[in-house]
Amino acid sequence: MSWTDERVETLKKMWGDGQSASQIAKELGGVTRNAVIGKVHRLGLSNRVAGTPPVKAAVEPVMPKPAAPKSPVQETVPAPEEKPMQETKSEPAAAAPRAPIPTRKAIIPAGQPLPPQPSANEISPEALASQREVEKKAKRLTLMELTERTCKWPIGDPATPDFWFCGLPSEQGKPYCEAHVGVAFQPMSSRRDRRR
Repeated sequence: MSWTDERVETLKKMWGDGQSASQIAKELGGVTRNAVIGKVHRLGLSNRVAGTPPVKAAVEPVMPKPAAPKSPVQETVPAPEEKPMQETKSEPAAAAPRAPIPTRKAIIPAGQPLPPQPSANEISPEALASQREVEKKAKRLTLMELTERTCKWPIGDPATPDFWFCGLPSEQGKPYCEAHVGVAFQPMSSRRDRRR
C-alpha cells in the first residue's frame, strides 16, 4: 500500500474530524492502525485527546488566574521568617553518633592457603581421603593442557603460579576423574543425612 495524495487527504480529513486511527485504517483499507499513527506523526498533525475535537492552530494568550481567596486557616498561620545568610566562622560540628562500621572479611593475599570452606564440611571423609591420594598422583596440568578426557578439578589458588588441574583421565561423560566425581557429585540422600 502506498500513500497516494488522495489517501493522505482522506487521512487528514478524518483525523481532523476526530476519527480514531483504527477507524481511519478501516476506511482506507490495506493499512494498519500503526501505519496511520506513523503517517499522522510524519505529517505533523496535531495530537488530540480521545473524544475531543481537534485543537485549533491559533493559540490564545494565557491570562494568569486570579489568586484564590485565602482560607481562615491560612491567614492565622504565620509564614516562617527568612533569615539573611550570615558569614560564620567554620566551627567544628558536633560529632553525630555514627552507626557501627560492619566488619569485612579479611582479604587473603595470593599464595596463602584458603580457610576451610563451608562446603568442605559436607564432603564425606572417605571422599576427601580419596581426593588427597589422587592429588598426589595427579598430572598437574595447566589450563591450556586440559582436554575433554582429562580431569578439570582445580587445585590451589588461581592467583598463584602453583595453581594446577588434576589432569588424570576423566570418567565417561563427566568433567572429573573418579575421585573428584565422588567429591563433586554426591547422592542427595547422603547430603541430607549430613545436615541432620
